[in-house]
Amino acid sequence: MNTHHNDQETAGGPATDWWTEAVIYQIYPRSFADSDGDGIGDLPGITARLDHLAELGVDAVWLSPFYPSPQADAGYDVADYRDVEPLFGKLADADRLIADAHARGIRVIVDLVPNHTSSAHVWFQAALAAAPGSPERQRYVFRDGRGPAGAEPPNDWQSVFGGPAWTRVTDPDGRPGQWYLHLFDTAQPDLNWDNPEVRTEFLDVLRFWLDRGVDGFRVDVAHGLVKQADLADWQEPQEILSGADADRPRPPMWDQDGVHEIYREWRRLLDGYDDRILVAEAWVEPAERLARYVRPDEMHQAFNFEYLLAAWTAPAQYAVITRSLEATDAVGAPTTWVLSNHDVVRHASRLGLPVGTPRPNGIGADDPQPDAALGLRRARAATLLMLALPGSAYLYQGEELGLPEHTALPDEARQDPTWERSGHTERGRDGCRVPIPWEADAPSYGFGPTDTSWLPQPTSWAEYALDRQRGVPGSTYEVYRTALRLRREHGLGRGTLRWLSAGDEVLHFGNGGVGVLTNFGAAPVPLPAGAEALHASGPLDDGLVPTDVTVWYRTA
Repeated sequence: MNTHHNDQETAGGPATDWWTEAVIYQIYPRSFADSDGDGIGDLPGITARLDHLAELGVDAVWLSPFYPSPQADAGYDVADYRDVEPLFGKLADADRLIADAHARGIRVIVDLVPNHTSSAHVWFQAALAAAPGSPERQRYVFRDGRGPAGAEPPNDWQSVFGGPAWTRVTDPDGRPGQWYLHLFDTAQPDLNWDNPEVRTEFLDVLRFWLDRGVDGFRVDVAHGLVKQADLADWQEPQEILSGADADRPRPPMWDQDGVHEIYREWRRLLDGYDDRILVAEAWVEPAERLARYVRPDEMHQAFNFEYLLAAWTAPAQYAVITRSLEATDAVGAPTTWVLSNHDVVRHASRLGLPVGTPRPNGIGADDPQPDAALGLRRARAATLLMLALPGSAYLYQGEELGLPEHTALPDEARQDPTWERSGHTERGRDGCRVPIPWEADAPSYGFGPTDTSWLPQPTSWAEYALDRQRGVPGSTYEVYRTALRLRREHGLGRGTLRWLSAGDEVLHFGNGGVGVLTNFGAAPVPLPAGAEALHASGPLDDGLVPTDVTVWYRTA
């Protein structure tokens, strides 16, 4: 079995706890680095850029899916869980990437998509060719329709991407047949996790990648695998976020108690290997429900989306941080903080919208535009606040450059299925997925050897290129790099938060020997007497902390 340790991580505690304080960097493979000039990023491109991640100071990378796929949903429609999509390279390229990352002390987490397969998967093709009630169909969620001749869908569920969550198949004899469930795109049929064959298959997929040396799995739609047994109608809007309270029951397709049995079985398998982890992408509220995914015999981490969604005010930040830490402390797990990923508007743009704006699903040229300077200022402050919190943190590729959302993407270039399925009412996620800039004066800003990129890059991105920021004091890249170094030196990830004050305008806490102050108010505020600034998200004003700036300090 593969074992490796980063000495910088193990110095402060047992290696087996690396995930409790790790900073993990998400790579979206098609947009990180293109080695062959086809305009699509690939695994050899990532391998060639690993030194950037080592210099930045991250502990691990998480790779969005690189498996064979028709790419109906950017690779989250998996046709084969044990190979590499030719667009991205070969299996040997994955092996080399894992080995080269490990040689730099960087662990590798891969994406696992267990809620659904691609409609091109051999299992689904077999299900289409087989009869109702057959073993092939029982791997998925097939049902007879309602109404005369079964012409109506089995229930009223809607796809997260818009439109019905059911599609009717045509039987081999040409007649209309049963319906299959797809909570996402029609090309993403949901698996039936009540079927033992499905459970056995995924245990084998886990083993396949663990034996190749991967350090863990980010589990896509981790709250969706088990559906309420009666598939009852849900007369509410379909959202991926599952929140239940006294006025609203839990949705029948999300966060069912049966998912936990699956993850306990996976955890038993992972515990037979060294230091491997499971990360839940579970859009679940409240925090107490999310914490169930990281109980001691289940997953190791769960993304804190309630934190990502929280408004940029001191009271909102105080409330979500307190609630999150209390919920995960209750099950003995770390909290996993995140501000951006491949599914949401980048936080350098999101925070440039008026405070309290509902989270947009993409921003187009004719939508209200973020204030770019304000957004970046707040994004840097938010990141320094996040990186000072105890627990693990995730970064999304390009945020260390201060990249904004591409809000002027031509609509004809959009590829996210949300755009079409919503009837062009939701711009979707392409704006945060644009290939990132490495060199200001190179073709495609250094993304690849040609000017081609699968989504067009805005001309303004030259100024964000890595080579314009590396070594430049106060650049966003250097703010991140310094923060990661100090976070490690001061053990902030494994520390304990103690509130020093939490008013309407200032958030102020201590973690070990470091004080952290974020000013949300309009007037500059002083640091405590005797404080020596260690790091700040922006320049101080005669020793005062300006609006939308976070400072790390120590007391002399």
